[in-house]
Amino acid sequence: MKLQLDTEKVYAIALEGGGARGAYQIGAWRALREAGIRFHAVSGTSVGALNGALMLMGDLERAEEIWKNITFSQVMDVDDDAMKNLMSLNLRDVDWRGQLEQMKKFVLNRGFDVTPLRQWIDELVDEEQIRTSEKELYIQTYSISDMKGLELRAKDLKEPGELKDMLLASAYFPAFRNEQLGGKRYTDGGMQDVIPIHSLVDNGYREIIAIRLNCPGVERSFKVPRYVNVHTVLPSQELGGLLEFEAEQSRKNMTLGYYDTMRMLYGLSGSRYYIDRGWTEEKAYEFLIRYLGRYLRDYGRQLSLTEVNEKILPKLRKQVECKGDYHALLLKMLELAAEEAQVDPFHIYTEDELTELLKHDYGEKSGRYPKFLTKALVFRSSFVRSRNLWDRKK
Repeated sequence: MKLQLDTEKVYAIALEGGGARGAYQIGAWRALREAGIRFHAVSGTSVGALNGALMLMGDLERAEEIWKNITFSQVMDVDDDAMKNLMSLNLRDVDWRGQLEQMKKFVLNRGFDVTPLRQWIDELVDEEQIRTSEKELYIQTYSISDMKGLELRAKDLKEPGELKDMLLASAYFPAFRNEQLGGKRYTDGGMQDVIPIHSLVDNGYREIIAIRLNCPGVERSFKVPRYVNVHTVLPSQELGGLLEFEAEQSRKNMTLGYYDTMRMLYGLSGSRYYIDRGWTEEKAYEFLIRYLGRYLRDYGRQLSLTEVNEKILPKLRKQVECKGDYHALLLKMLELAAEEAQVDPFHIYTEDELTELLKHDYGEKSGRYPKFLTKALVFRSSFVRSRNLWDRKK
């Protein structure tokens, strides 16, 4: 694999807000560190600001441990089992009397009590370490009292406890009970800018890595100058709910963040899998023709190369919604086949490795083909009517 980013450059990182989805950013941090990517600044909104503080403190292993074991009650004053049942729609096991009490508390408190989050920040964040760091941290929040957005530099928050207060202010999700901090009220930084790229541009950074969480919120509109390069990491799967502070989901998100960042760093192909491309389009085409030829023979069809090119391949392209070249079509087919065969997606494969793995399920000796292929190429004749070879053998 060839790294696409220059390790001689120093980067700035923009972390999107997204509540419980924040574990994704910790996985991304691991991938960046393993690749030797250095950063000089972090700009964060909401959970992005909290993760930014962790990044400036530099203890990746501790950050991973926190997110791997996150619970609802570490953030909100709630019952973990009750919240987990509600989030999973497991209504049969919900303690409705307990839920009624929780809802009563929610209404009386005007939102979820986030005293546990405040305590968590107090225990975890070392203000002095962040202020004296060589790196910069920029925090996005919105002052309800002043009716304006704020972009705060951590080093400027010099009063004891002020930095911690502003980290909490940035994370004041609308469902949380809002309390005064330093005599003012604040709300989630997503009201100001959910992905604070502009603050890094305004402070002179030219190489920016933006780690998205697909979170609803205000995204400040501004034109990125041509001399600024923004390298974006996007989630390739759903990350769960914004308040789904549950260890299993967080671990999945962390793994996904790692591999999606590896995709960006090394230019990996694929959408659900991570492919280190080594084949040319010509090689991909040859593989497609060989595999389709075997399929057609097994169905008793004898089609010319012209018919395969003009009929079969276009039908496949339409079925898998591929608009790219033959290599793109091959990858689409490999990914669909791998999903059907339940191949682990969290691994970096070459085309050779993935096709070798799929031989067990769909190789010549198996006598089987992926369902998407038989669905796309239904032949009606006296020999076979939409049944695959495996069905006929049975």
